[in-house]
Amino acid sequence: MQTLNTKSAVFTEQMKQTHTILVPNMLPIQLKLMIAILENYGYKMELLETEGPSIVEYGLKNVHNDTCYPALLVIGQLIDALHSGKYDLNKVALILPQTGGGCRASNYIHLMRKALKNNGLEHIPVISLNTMGLESSPGFKITPQMMYQILYALILGDLIMHLYHQTRPYEVQTGASQKAVDNCISVISKEFNGRTAFGSRLMDKLYDRVIGEFSAIKLTGESKVKVGIVGEIYVKFSPLGNNNLEEFLLSENAEVVMPGLLDFCLYCIYGDIQDRRLYGRSLKAAVASKAIYKFILSKQRRVLEKLKGHPRFRNMTDFEETRRGVKPYINLGAQMGEGWLLTGEMVELAHSGVRNIICTQPFGCLPNHIVGKGMIRQIKEKNPGVNIISIDYDPGASRINQENRIKLMLAAAK
Repeated sequence: MQTLNTKSAVFTEQMKQTHTILVPNMLPIQLKLMIAILENYGYKMELLETEGPSIVEYGLKNVHNDTCYPALLVIGQLIDALHSGKYDLNKVALILPQTGGGCRASNYIHLMRKALKNNGLEHIPVISLNTMGLESSPGFKITPQMMYQILYALILGDLIMHLYHQTRPYEVQTGASQKAVDNCISVISKEFNGRTAFGSRLMDKLYDRVIGEFSAIKLTGESKVKVGIVGEIYVKFSPLGNNNLEEFLLSENAEVVMPGLLDFCLYCIYGDIQDRRLYGRSLKAAVASKAIYKFILSKQRRVLEKLKGHPRFRNMTDFEETRRGVKPYINLGAQMGEGWLLTGEMVELAHSGVRNIICTQPFGCLPNHIVGKGMIRQIKEKNPGVNIISIDYDPGASRINQENRIKLMLAAAK
């Protein structure tokens, strides 16, 4: 088999026709939308939604226990899928993101390949999903048009998630909110087919369609305690990573409030601008990042305009407001892990009236313990009445203890 080097298999152009690409589940809504778009370009992909103790067991078996919990779960979920008997192991590939920067997430792909070798599966290719030129695969290429559509998928995915969280706890007909999610993904993926001419008119139409889907859902009219979820990006969003935290909060009659993924992307791009100011790094890169930052911010603001003054839905927060709001708390040069954004999201929630916040922390992620747990006292001092608890997630953590701590928070809130 052709290889990038003696250690790793290549995802070739021929494999695009024959192989199923398995995707670990981090973002249930956004990833479904992104996968639907990529399938329009000929890729066969499957989002893994598996759960169970075998995933952790495979992770512990194949990943050093000092490695962060998200790595253990991501690799464990993929190895579990390969051992499930569901897939032809000669016609399957894996995909993992590489973020770059000071996060061990960039090394997940190397740990994954080592795990495959340990299981006698080194012939299975692992595709790197990155925008920094860290790795490339001949059979998996993101064109500028695809990147443009994926950006809109992130924006629309955040909008769908935002409205879903505001309707699911109050829906009269059980399942109505999930049906709206599925309808939106179906409609959007048909438009993002590689042939549609994109423009503001089409996007306004899609924004209106999403808002209309959720506006049509009948609600009970009751009021529930709002609970914000922040933290390391995988544990924050992934049901596998946070022990189905959203479902647990719903069972406790709470409404989930969660800042979107686009904010994390803007935070990463803004980091290049800060690197120029703080460390004198590439002027060319800083200028390009600033232009991209302004472009994406303008797209986010268009969605905010659509939701502004809506009689049913709270609006999302402008990222510039989040960035400015964090300045009294932490320096914008704190860029390891989720960096200053994690602090900023807690402040953003507090300022928007969400007085109860869960800060999700994975085992082995030192940066996020500093900018998350380490900032709680200061945030509470400057925002009296805000209740923030930090919940650690790792293979040995007791789910009962985690849920009992959350129940105490909710009891105080009610």
